Amino acid sequence: MKVVGNIASDSEVVATASGAITAGKPVIVNSNGTVAQVFENVDSATLAVSGSYTFESAAGSGALYVSICFDSVNNKIAIAYQDIGNSNKLTVAVGTVNTNGSITFGTPVLAYNASPTYFHIVYAGSGKVVIAYQDTSAGGGASKVGTISGNSVSFGSQSSDFTGNGNTIQGVYAAYDSNADRVVLAYKDANDGDDGVAVVGTVSGTSISYGSTTKFASSGIGTTWDLHFDSSNNKIVIAYSDGGNNYYGTCKVGTVSDTSISFGSAAVFESADSRAFAICFDSTNNKMIIAYKDTGNSNYATAVVGTVSGTSISYGTPAVFNSANTYEDHSIDHDSNAGKHVIVWSLQSGLTNKYAIGTVSGTSLSYTTSANLGDTAEQLDIVFDSNVNKFAVAYDNESSSNNGVARTIQLAYNNTTNNLTSENFIGFAKDAVADGASATLHTANSISRNQSSLTAGQTYFVQNDGTLSETADDPSVTAGTAISATELIVKG
Repeated sequence: MKVVGNIASDSEVVATASGAITAGKPVIVNSNGTVAQVFENVDSATLAVSGSYTFESAAGSGALYVSICFDSVNNKIAIAYQDIGNSNKLTVAVGTVNTNGSITFGTPVLAYNASPTYFHIVYAGSGKVVIAYQDTSAGGGASKVGTISGNSVSFGSQSSDFTGNGNTIQGVYAAYDSNADRVVLAYKDANDGDDGVAVVGTVSGTSISYGSTTKFASSGIGTTWDLHFDSSNNKIVIAYSDGGNNYYGTCKVGTVSDTSISFGSAAVFESADSRAFAICFDSTNNKMIIAYKDTGNSNYATAVVGTVSGTSISYGTPAVFNSANTYEDHSIDHDSNAGKHVIVWSLQSGLTNKYAIGTVSGTSLSYTTSANLGDTAEQLDIVFDSNVNKFAVAYDNESSSNNGVARTIQLAYNNTTNNLTSENFIGFAKDAVADGASATLHTANSISRNQSSLTAGQTYFVQNDGTLSETADDPSVTAGTAISATELIVKG
C-alpha cells in the first residue's frame, strides 16, 4: 500500500483492488493488504411446496370455504370450514405443522350446529381462538371462544349478537389487537344500507363480550374486505371497497380503546372498483401490504404498500403480481425470518391456485413470477407458522371432490454476506478500477468529491450494502461529514 500526498490534509492511498471498485464507493482493507468495495450479497428467496394433507375427506363430502389461523402458544393451526358430509355445518380441524413440511390433523370438531354462509376464525391470544359467524336462526352475528389442546379444540357457549341490534350480517372478518388484547370484527350490516361496521370483543375464559358498534363506512361496502393489526403502531387497518365513492379501494386506520374502536379518515389506494381484499403486516419493514383485484385493470391481481402514521395511511405505487383475471379471493401473510410475504389466489379461468413471493423496499413492491401452487379451489387461506417457519395454506380442493386439504410452503431464508466490519473501513474510491488494478483512495481527513445527494453539515454512515445514510447500520461505521451535495470529508 502506498501513501500519496499529505495524510494530514488531502491524503490518498494506493492499493491493489480485490474485485472491481466503482468511483465514489466506500472501500475496506483486507487482511492481505488489498482493498475491496463494501458489498452485501443477499440470496434470492425460493419456495418449497409440500404435498397436500387432508383435513376433511369423508366419503361423498369435503369442505366448503375455509378460514385458517395460527395459535402461537400451542403452535397449532386451526381451520374453520363447512363440512359437506354433515349438512355444511361449521367445523374446525386442528393440525400440527411438522418440521419436514407435513401436517398432522386431529379429528374435526363441530363448532356450530348449522351452516352459516359467513364465518372467520382468528387467534385471540393466550392460547385461544375466536370463531365468528352468522347465526342462521336470527341472521345476526355470533361467536364462540375455542381452547386448543393437542390436535383438538373445545368451544364455550355462543355469544350474544355482536351487531347489538339483531341486524343481519353479510360477511365477517376478524383481527387480533395484541396491544389491547382485543378481537376486532368487521362486517357488512345488511339491514343498514350494507354499511361497514366494526366491533371490539373481549375474551374472558371461554366466553367473549362486545362493546358498541362503530361504522367504518356509512355508504355501503362491496363484497369483500379485510383487516389486520399493525404491531409497530398498535393500529387496526381495514381495507374495503367504498360504496360511497365508486367502490374504490380504500383503507381506514382504527384505534382500539378498551371495548371501542375509532377510525381516522378514509384513504383511497386504488381509484377503481376493487375487490378480493387481503391484508397483512410486514414486520420487517413496518408496512401494511394490501392485495386486491383491480377491476379497472382487467381484474389483475395487484398489491400496494401502506405506511401508517397516527390515524392516517399513505401508499406507494400499486404493483401487479399476476396479469390475469383473478377470482374473488386472495390471501397473504408475512415471514419475518425471510423478510418476505407470500400471496396465494385462484384464477377466474379453471380456478387454478397460484402463489407469488413478495419483497418490500421502501414503499415499493416486487414479486417473483407467479406459479401454480397445485390443485384448484374457489377459496383458500394462508397463515405463517412461526414455530417451524412455514406457511400453511388451506383450501377446498375442486380437483378432488372438494376435499379439505392443506399444504405447507417454506421460503429459503436469505443468506446475507457482507465484508464491512467496525474496523476495516479505509475510505472512498477516487476512480473506477478493475480487479487487480491499482486503486487510489481518499482516506481519513481527505475529501471524497464524487458523491451525490448529500446534505451539507450532516454526518453519514457506511451501510452494509455500500450506500451512505444519515442513520447508522450494524456495525456502525462513520463515513464522514458532507460539505456539499457531492463532497464528503472522510472520517478521521
